[in-house]
Amino acid sequence: MDDQSQEAPMTALKPDPIGRTALAVEITNRLRQMILEGQLDPGEKINEKRLTEQFGVSRTPLREALKVLASEGLLNLIPHRGAVITRQSEAELDEVFRVLAALEGLAGELAAEQAEDRTLQEIVRLTQDLRRSFEQSDRPTYFRINQAIHNAILAAAGNDTLMRSHELLAFRVQRARYQANLTPDRWRAAVEEHEAIAEALLARDAARCSRLMRDHLLQKFASIKAKTRD
Repeated sequence: MDDQSQEAPMTALKPDPIGRTALAVEITNRLRQMILEGQLDPGEKINEKRLTEQFGVSRTPLREALKVLASEGLLNLIPHRGAVITRQSEAELDEVFRVLAALEGLAGELAAEQAEDRTLQEIVRLTQDLRRSFEQSDRPTYFRINQAIHNAILAAAGNDTLMRSHELLAFRVQRARYQANLTPDRWRAAVEEHEAIAEALLARDAARCSRLMRDHLLQKFASIKAKTRD
């Protein structure tokens, strides 16, 4: 009894960091979206005072968010200057997209070889939803489903090293992918590419699925380059 009475106060006084962690995550998500949507320009310095007032928070969770976004490559933390939105050259994007294309090609190959049938059927269902979002010109839904399809294929590959490597690189080009100029012709072609990938997965054609996944991402980069040169 005495031991139990001594432990109770310790439990009651134990700190609970969930609230602060959730706040930092929310700030991270909101700030990331601002960068992806172009509300903050490349080369622009983060105004911490303005953001703390805008979000109604202290600088501590904001700085935690900045560290996360720096790890994602969306901004640089410069000593004595603060956080600055990163600039990305075409050469840098070219390097990253080529490696990402190789990783996605491998993911397609592995998924076609070893994914469960029900997993492949779910990817087919998502691809059908993707077609409907295109026909309805619902771009936000299209981008959400598109991301879900790529994540599903990566997960179906069953390779943790592949997924971790892809995630680190994908962060570096997510702004370019989000802001890519998706013309009507390119949008239709992207949907058709996804449908061909789904067919290759169902057919368990690993080599074709690998090639289609790789080419699909390189076509995405081509559309990004076209936008930056307009």
